[in-house]
Amino acid sequence: MKNLLLTALDFSPLVNAMLPLNLLNPSQSLPSKLGGAALLIAAAWAGLGTPEALAQIGSPAPGQLQQFTFQNTPSVLPPESEYTLGPGDRLRVDILQVEGLSGEYQVLVDGTVGFPLIGTVRVADLTIPELNQLLASQYAKYIRRPLVTAILTSPRPLNITLSGEVNSPGAYALAIEGGQKFPTLTQVIQQAGGLTPVSDISRVQLRRQKGNYQENYSINLWELLREGNSRQNVTLRDGDVVVIPSKTATDPREVRQLADANFGIRFEQEINVAVIGEIFRPGSYKLSPAIRASSITEVSGDNSNRAGTGSRANVENTQPVRLTQAIQEAGGIKSQADIRNVEVRRENRDGNFELIVVNLWELLDEGNLDKDVILQNGDVITVPQAKELSPNEFEAIATANFSPRSITVNVVGEVRRGGAIQLQPNSTLNQAILAAGSFDPVRADKASVDLIRLNPDGTVTKLNIAPDFSLNISSDKNPTLRNNDVVLVNTSGLTQATDTLRELFSPVGALLGGGVLSLINILN
Repeated sequence: MKNLLLTALDFSPLVNAMLPLNLLNPSQSLPSKLGGAALLIAAAWAGLGTPEALAQIGSPAPGQLQQFTFQNTPSVLPPESEYTLGPGDRLRVDILQVEGLSGEYQVLVDGTVGFPLIGTVRVADLTIPELNQLLASQYAKYIRRPLVTAILTSPRPLNITLSGEVNSPGAYALAIEGGQKFPTLTQVIQQAGGLTPVSDISRVQLRRQKGNYQENYSINLWELLREGNSRQNVTLRDGDVVVIPSKTATDPREVRQLADANFGIRFEQEINVAVIGEIFRPGSYKLSPAIRASSITEVSGDNSNRAGTGSRANVENTQPVRLTQAIQEAGGIKSQADIRNVEVRRENRDGNFELIVVNLWELLDEGNLDKDVILQNGDVITVPQAKELSPNEFEAIATANFSPRSITVNVVGEVRRGGAIQLQPNSTLNQAILAAGSFDPVRADKASVDLIRLNPDGTVTKLNIAPDFSLNISSDKNPTLRNNDVVLVNTSGLTQATDTLRELFSPVGALLGGGVLSLINILN
């Protein structure tokens, strides 16, 4: 009967339910934990002790689950501990009333120091108080009640390793000069050139060696940025290993916040990206961050500097390379580009690839700056072809900054200056005719213009339009033009008849001496 009861209770869910309480909330009192356990046991005794029922006890409501994200990951911070000695440290050891045994010493590479009278002593991994006790016990063999005072005069350089999503991962040796504090996590990230756009600072990993075993800690730097929790900016020790993991999905809002942080994303170096698809010049491009200079007024603290007399200093603000800048550098998008599904393919430091789908139409329609994605080195941008594009969308896209700065339209036929003409995007048929010098006043058929357009699928569309210069943009009589359109201004009927007669009578006229008199002579 006892075994059956234990089987029915199945204490494994109980244990699993209690363990997170101890990890996530160490301050929870023991009675509260026991009360939760009693509730679980009572539920099991009432027949509700199935794993499914036990798992639902204390679970948040479905609406509450959406409030938690990976940024709320609880951190496990290293305790504040005293400095431990290691190779390279310089010490000053004084023994009261025994000046011959006092002096300065350096910890050797094997972690030992040679002291007078007592010989070689291993001091690595000891704190200063522990060293004082060790030396006192050693000198007590030769001196009655020795008073030993050891101080650290010059700390050794800290060797710290950074890996993951930082611009310059590797090992760093940071010198600690007199009076200087030990470096913090954010300072070391700054030394490594800042973060990358795909860094996940909610679960920064810190690995610290303690004797023969390694301690692992988790740090959430979002609590530092958003809540001002300075405890997350931990002080590093010699031999620490910091790993900045990659995110599985990039959040543009977080990237913008990291760009504003002093240890966040840095943009000093140029990047190499590839742009392909529905653009005019596909290929690889090296893009440099934009440097915008601004000025501030420096006001001195004395009364001699009156208002308006402060000196001005130039301040450089480096802006990141964004998606629209890369598209613009590649010649801009073509008329049939699908800006709703622009793809950015990115390789993270861990070797995994991330595909970011960007809807640039929201940038044009709503002014959503998060859609203008910040790029990083090695990104591959693909602009696909749109299956269908409305006239309203085409007009808006044609004037965007990532569209071509100009389009080429060929105006031929009965105009004054025919040929290839450079026009502003979203120019109309009337503007193209006027840019070509307008109609030929004698020969042009002002009521008939042909618009010839080569479609992306290889077909050709020909539209016969009756232009009206009194209209603004009109899909029927004054449509907007696209790159490589051909505008053919036809010849009037009277001019065609005159040209035909001239061709017919030109051989006879040449025999009779030419001119109008030749035609008159023939008729006579």
